Amino acid sequence: MSDTVMFPYFYRTSPSELHLCAGIVKLLKHFSWSWVGIIASYEHESLSAVQILKEGIEQDGGCIAFVEIVNNNFSKLNERIHMSSTSVIILYCSIDYLWNILGNSDYVHITKKVWITTHEQDFTLSYPLNRNMKNNTLAFTVAKKNIPSFSKFVREMNYTLLPSDLYTWSWWRSLCEIQCQKSIRRSCNTNKTLKFLPHCETKHLGSSYNVYNAVYALAHALQDMVTSGFGHDTMWSGERRFLDYLPWKLHHYLKNVHFKNGLGEDVSFDENGDLTIGYDIINIVYLPNGIQRNEIIGSYNPYAPPGQDFTVDEKAIVWESDFTETPPQSRCSPSCHPGYRKLTREGEPVCCYDCIPCAEGEVSNQTDGDTCWKCPEDQWPNQKRDACIPKVITFLSYKEPLGIALTSISIFFFLVTAVILGIFINYRDTPLVRANNRDLSYILLISLMLCFLCSLIFIGRPNKVTCILRQIVFGIIFAISLSSIFSKTITVVMAFHATKPGSKLRKWMGSRVSVSIVFSCSLIQTVLCLAWLFTAPPFPYFNIHSETGMILIECNEGSVVAFYCVLGYLGCLAGISFIVAFLARNLPDSFNEAKYITFSMLVFCNVWLSFIPTYLSTKGKYMVAVEIFAILASSAGLLGCIFLPKCYIILFKPDRNNRKYLTKTTGGNC
Repeated sequence: MSDTVMFPYFYRTSPSELHLCAGIVKLLKHFSWSWVGIIASYEHESLSAVQILKEGIEQDGGCIAFVEIVNNNFSKLNERIHMSSTSVIILYCSIDYLWNILGNSDYVHITKKVWITTHEQDFTLSYPLNRNMKNNTLAFTVAKKNIPSFSKFVREMNYTLLPSDLYTWSWWRSLCEIQCQKSIRRSCNTNKTLKFLPHCETKHLGSSYNVYNAVYALAHALQDMVTSGFGHDTMWSGERRFLDYLPWKLHHYLKNVHFKNGLGEDVSFDENGDLTIGYDIINIVYLPNGIQRNEIIGSYNPYAPPGQDFTVDEKAIVWESDFTETPPQSRCSPSCHPGYRKLTREGEPVCCYDCIPCAEGEVSNQTDGDTCWKCPEDQWPNQKRDACIPKVITFLSYKEPLGIALTSISIFFFLVTAVILGIFINYRDTPLVRANNRDLSYILLISLMLCFLCSLIFIGRPNKVTCILRQIVFGIIFAISLSSIFSKTITVVMAFHATKPGSKLRKWMGSRVSVSIVFSCSLIQTVLCLAWLFTAPPFPYFNIHSETGMILIECNEGSVVAFYCVLGYLGCLAGISFIVAFLARNLPDSFNEAKYITFSMLVFCNVWLSFIPTYLSTKGKYMVAVEIFAILASSAGLLGCIFLPKCYIILFKPDRNNRKYLTKTTGGNC
């Protein structure tokens, strides 16, 4: 009837079913009732409203457990109510159907359900249903008001003129029962004397308020029509002339009527011809003495501003004691807590689902969430998988035990090397120091000191500078150390052969040649490192995938090819030095270090050969710790194998540190 094309002259002074259905949907959403049943009558209005209700509930995320159209088979209806898992049932039917449904329904089934009724009749006017009805009913009724002077009108009305049907008499008794008084102008029949009620609350008659507004809306429209058009026509007073103009003239004024009624409320029609009023939501309460009381616990007015159109006072609602929780819950499936998501059961409504935990690395912070989602890259799920928490940033720190241990070892070996360098400087003029090319010894000791110190660059939070210095400094300094050892080995071989009569190698025995070898070999490594630096230098990298819940701050090598070229060159120097020293291992011990260099290169190569697979199989700070350990172990191997025997002779066997002893042990080849 709200279709203004089909019914352009229809005006409604009671709220539209569209608004009523919208109010019911809001009530269901307020209490999170997503699993409801609907009982309707065969009336056309009810069947249309059921379809609107279904669409509104489903669009709002709810589901319909069942729709039952009322007929005379109440046993089937009772069975449907009993078998359904829903706790909320909507009764969309007239008062006559309501009597039949509740009057023929099983008491146990009714008390365990919440009933939402949609008829506009007042419960106090209907058939006494309190034998079945309990405190489990919410009803939408038109807004009830106390109409001015309406009580006086009812008292003075001649009720004998009313229709004689049973419903009218029941309505009349419930309206306001008064004892006959002399001041009342109506006739009084002693056989029908009514009991006196001191408080006559006409506001409980919603239909009376609708009629009141309808009469005054029509009166104001007629008044507007008369004063605007016919007021200047002296011929308008004739009844025939007035009725002739009424059909086509009144519609315009009725559509635009706008006035304040006796309660001071604005009355007007919307674009569909519906009066701009709303509904009260009442709670039917039965007191212990059997008296029924209707408590207004909320309202719905679609014409109110957003946010104010729907209100419910939950504290004012009286729930039946049979309910295990208040407000009652009505769901096909229990709520999925945060950390879980819904999995709809095949072939069942969307409200019927199972709750499954979020997958590894995903979270859900919503109740009844449909999906889980991945955390940002710098966060990870907590244990309950209902929130993302920042990942722990980890790197090899100076403050942790591993960092402290490696730092202490580095400093210790640095100091040992410094002491050995001091010994060699102090005993620089002794035959043992001079015979082993003291310039190369100084270069080697200083480079080993720097090797021990460069391991400290690997400890601490990586940044752009330290990532570049780590590999570049390590590569160049180790190249200097291995070049010094290689030069020492070449010098030993050349020195032995230069002592033979007529040898032409004497002119190549100066310190310049040894230093040149060191410089040349180190220069090649420096060029490789600079090429690495200018093409794809190392950079700090936040590794968020290696370990769960952690962000590993590490140095990305930039160019893996350049990294392995630097290591490969060091391996070539170590390998050549090892081969040359191995071939010269049988030369006289007092003149050369071939045996010591052979053993030191064997240690060095073993350390770095075992380093590569270990380095590739570790992650994060332990990868850095492996590289530091390789640096310290190989450097300590060089230091111990080459210099500790000499320090032992210098400090504890000074009788061997003289030219006479060295000449004797070498068989005169000095």
